[in-house]
Amino acid sequence: MFFVLSKTVGFFLLPSNLLITLVLIGLVLMATRWRRAGTRLMVTALVVLVLAAYLPLGRALGHFLESRFPSWDPKRGAPDGIVILGGAIDPLLSRAHGDVALNESAERVTAIVKLARAYPNARIIYAGGDGTLLQQGGPEADVLSPLLDDFGIPRARVTLEDRSRNTAENAAFSFAIAKPKPGERWLLVTSAQHMPRAVGCFRRVGFPVEAYPVDWQTGRRFSLWPSSAFSLGLSKLDDSVHEWVGLIVYWLSGRTSALLPSA
Repeated sequence: MFFVLSKTVGFFLLPSNLLITLVLIGLVLMATRWRRAGTRLMVTALVVLVLAAYLPLGRALGHFLESRFPSWDPKRGAPDGIVILGGAIDPLLSRAHGDVALNESAERVTAIVKLARAYPNARIIYAGGDGTLLQQGGPEADVLSPLLDDFGIPRARVTLEDRSRNTAENAAFSFAIAKPKPGERWLLVTSAQHMPRAVGCFRRVGFPVEAYPVDWQTGRRFSLWPSSAFSLGLSKLDDSVHEWVGLIVYWLSGRTSALLPSA
């Protein structure tokens, strides 16, 4: 039930979807005796939509989350294991075209090459099932296998976890596979904005990990400059709000160790 609600309710909580929904409601009301209220609702929603797209609110929310965990310092020494979270592969498009289709979080996958070569003795787990509501594409982990061949990484080197549908399940199923021993050091690879929620989930199941953030969306210093494109600004706001809503819901439901985990 949690998974279904997270996909359905979460869809309408994204700023772009919420504001467009309000615009459509306003249009409907304009055809009724509540025409004045509908006009006000539609105009207000459109104005807020434009402001949300061009003001740096999305970058501000994202920058705060990315600042919770700095880049990993290799001087800390070689890790015993590495967990890479899925979310970078589109299984449906991959199967449709017969080739691996990566999305904007591709750094999660390319990090496998870098880390596998840098730490040849480290165990590697790729946690990626099918996170779509209708589960039409199949697990991400299954699509990753041929890409490992292209990278020159033996398939036996990477353990594929193909059941998890969300971050909480990533943590639980990876922990069951890794069975980390006391004193072992494990890296957790995921997008920088997603790292606070991911680390919180891993800590919640008793899996101590060191953050290895990738897929940075903001610079080290926050910029107040407005977005250069409507779609780009709105996309960044949607992504940031998605993570903030996820943090709050996961914390309230006991799936993360803290509301805002940090290093």
